Amino acid sequence: MELSQVAAIVTGGASGLGAATADRLAHGGANVTIFDMNADLGDAKAKEIGARFALVDVADEAAVKTAVAQAEAAHGVARVLVNCAGVATPGKVIGRDGKASALADFSRIVTINLVGTLNVLAAFAERLHDAETLGEERGVIVNTASVAAYDGQIGQAGYAASKGGIVAITLPVAREFARYGIRVMAIAPGIFWTPLLAGLPQDAQDSLGKQVPFPSRLGKPEEYAQLVESIVANPMLNGEVIRLDGAIRMAPR
Repeated sequence: MELSQVAAIVTGGASGLGAATADRLAHGGANVTIFDMNADLGDAKAKEIGARFALVDVADEAAVKTAVAQAEAAHGVARVLVNCAGVATPGKVIGRDGKASALADFSRIVTINLVGTLNVLAAFAERLHDAETLGEERGVIVNTASVAAYDGQIGQAGYAASKGGIVAITLPVAREFARYGIRVMAIAPGIFWTPLLAGLPQDAQDSLGKQVPFPSRLGKPEEYAQLVESIVANPMLNGEVIRLDGAIRMAPR
C-alpha cells in the first residue's frame, strides 16, 4: 500500500515508538491522526508533522469509536492503524513482604495494552471493512508486542501477559479480516530507547545496550518506524509477529 494521501491512525503517537512512526508515516505522505493521553506532547507532535491529535483512552470503547469517526471526517477512512499505546509498569506477583500484589495493577496493564489494542483495531476495522479497496487490499493493522511476550523478566508478569496476548491474537484476527482485505501484523521490539529509558544515567543505558548481541546498543524508534513502513508496503506480510531485537534473549532479571 502506498502511503501518499492515505489516512493513518497511530495510538501512543505522542512519544517514543509511536511518535517516530507518526513522523515517518506523515513524511511518507499519509494524513495522520495521533491518539494519546498526553495532550501537551500529542498536540506538539501533531503540529510538528502536520497531523491531527485526539485525546483518547484506548480502553474506552465509546471514546475510541468517536475518535476514529472524527479522524475519518477529517482525512477519510483510515487505511493504516499502528497501535503503540501501552504501559510497562513493573510488578511482582508476590512482594518482598510475601503478600500477593494488587490484582488491580495486573488488570490495568492488560486492559491498556491488550484490551486497548483490540478495542482500537475493532473500531478501525468496523469503519474500513466495506470501504473501497486500494488495489488488492483495504488496509493494514500493525500492533506492538514485545520480546517480553517470549522471554519476560521477573516483575513483568502483567506486561508479558499483555504482550503475549497481542502475539496470540495476531493470526486469528488476520484470518478473520482476510475476507475484508485487511492485513494484521505485530512487531515485538527488544530494548529500544524510549522516554522511560531516557531518564536513566548514560552508563545504565549503555549497559542495557550491551546486552544486545548485534548491534550492541538500544534500538532506535526510527528503526521501529522503518519496519512499520515496510509492513505497510509489502502485501504478503500478514498474520505474523516480527521480532525487532538485535537477536537479544532476555535474562530472568
